[in-house]
Amino acid sequence: MSIGQVAERTGLSVHTLRFYEREGLLAQPVRRGTAGHRVYSEDDVGWLGVCMRLRASGMPLTDIRRYTDLVRAGQGNEADRLEVLREHRERILARMDELDACLRLITHKVAIYEGRLGLRDEVPDCVP
Repeated sequence: MSIGQVAERTGLSVHTLRFYEREGLLAQPVRRGTAGHRVYSEDDVGWLGVCMRLRASGMPLTDIRRYTDLVRAGQGNEADRLEVLREHRERILARMDELDACLRLITHKVAIYEGRLGLRDEVPDCVP
């Protein structure tokens, strides 16, 4: 696939795809066609999907690069890969707890204003 086709499939910009390649975030070097154009495989697209999920969940690029380097190195470093993912999972869980507290506050405030505007019969007394 061309870089444009991969951009269309993943929703990443061509610029971002080039950046990911420069930063070493792809599990394999991107092949080049006879004219020197990048040629991506289904595996490349799958790996980009992993990177996108890690990034969307807040993993810093340095950690994605570290994880990618471990994957690229092959078998024998699974404990290190596990450590990277466990650390990130803990950050996500902490963030989810924080967001849950934020959502409870916002839900409470919405209920108050809905009550004041007659859109709700019952208004809670305190933030749950």
